[in-house]
Amino acid sequence: MISVGICIGAFLLIIIIHWVYNWRNPRCNGKLPPGSMGWPLLGETIQFFAPNTSSDIAPFVKDRMQRYGPIFRTSVVGRPVIVSTDPDLNYFIFQQEGQLFQSWYPDTFTEIFGRQNVGSLHGFMYKYLKNMVLNLFGPESLKKMMPEVEEAAKNKLKRWSGQTSVEMKEATANMIFDLTAKKLISYDSENSSENLRESFVAFIQGLISFPIDIPGTAYHKCLQGRKKAMKMLKTLLEERRAKPRKEQSDFFDYVLEELQRKDTILTEAIALDLMFVLLFASFETTSLAITLATKFLHDHPLALKELTEEHEAIIRRRENPASGLTWKEYKSMKFTFQVINETVRLANIVPAIFRKALRDVNFKGYTIPAGWAIMVCPPAVHLNPAKYQDPLEFNPWRWEGVEMNGASRNFMAFGGGMRFCVGTDFTKVQMAVFLHSLVTKYRWETIQGGDTLRTPGLQFPNGYHIRLSEKDEKIQ
Repeated sequence: MISVGICIGAFLLIIIIHWVYNWRNPRCNGKLPPGSMGWPLLGETIQFFAPNTSSDIAPFVKDRMQRYGPIFRTSVVGRPVIVSTDPDLNYFIFQQEGQLFQSWYPDTFTEIFGRQNVGSLHGFMYKYLKNMVLNLFGPESLKKMMPEVEEAAKNKLKRWSGQTSVEMKEATANMIFDLTAKKLISYDSENSSENLRESFVAFIQGLISFPIDIPGTAYHKCLQGRKKAMKMLKTLLEERRAKPRKEQSDFFDYVLEELQRKDTILTEAIALDLMFVLLFASFETTSLAITLATKFLHDHPLALKELTEEHEAIIRRRENPASGLTWKEYKSMKFTFQVINETVRLANIVPAIFRKALRDVNFKGYTIPAGWAIMVCPPAVHLNPAKYQDPLEFNPWRWEGVEMNGASRNFMAFGGGMRFCVGTDFTKVQMAVFLHSLVTKYRWETIQGGDTLRTPGLQFPNGYHIRLSEKDEKIQ
């Protein structure tokens, strides 16, 4: 009897050893990139989600770059992943979208953003939704929207200048959320009975967290925030259906018309996930970039001086100095765009972009197996000292004479390929208009948080508080 037990135990031990060996040494029709698969099932998930307390590349990536090189393998949330910090491979992945690779995100991310979110859709459906979004955020729409953007910035800055201090991240997030929610769903925070913004605050706090859905965890709060926001959007959709408007007044009306077409391919689930993602992406990422730009400019007086001179010159060239910004003036802001490029390079708002290999792919002597995930790492590209001298330094002059109309091998702040962010122009307009209103009428000083404002990692431990005051002199 004892010998039988020993045999069973030995057999189980052999099975476990074999399983662990196969986990650590995955099969591949070629040579896998170097790396470690970590513990069975868990992989290196804990290390991956460890917070980054510096402005540099996340330790998880940086340590493995030094150990294995620019392309390495790992395992996160139960999935084998190839991590790419190689500019050539990143560019190749973006250019082969739909051919060798397709957009993919871990199940924990799709639970957060919705299984029908635009980032998880492919082919014709993705292109269809992209064209819908361009109807709102395309250049022609932005030209019409610019006066509203400027008015919102002016009103908020005027209000903030009367306060003892302003927490920039939260304040700008509220400003942009109010404007975007108005354009998307005619939402008015001051007159609404429900606070939609609060649902997104809970959502954001758990966005980059260990994926354990247990009450009390950040991830659970994130899912609950999404659930509440989606309930509000669904209620609004039902109200619009019950009382349709005669003319389109916001993006939701446009979506509703698409849903009611006989030949539509749009579903209610896709439409609601689209609205959710647009609301989140439009304010959270842009408010972070504006906050960082404000801090960088405060810390670099020469950059602030040149930016201020550019915007004051715009006002001096007008027949009526009190008139609003024009699209022509916006497109003339050369140094402003240098500041924006440098800010988003350092911000690394999107720390990872995921794809999945559709078939075995050979690149630089390595094989990426079909079905494996690939994580493109923009911070490793943007903070590469071989490309950017003193990469952690804010230096907008490094962009002088550089035309950036899309992504490149060494700049992918807005993604790349056919999935280049459709909200890029909206972000740039928001930033440029806000900076114009800020530097031409106000000065500011840091009250709290200047040393603890960190990126990448979306971390604002103590916030970034400033005190605004109006300039005494008027631009002549």
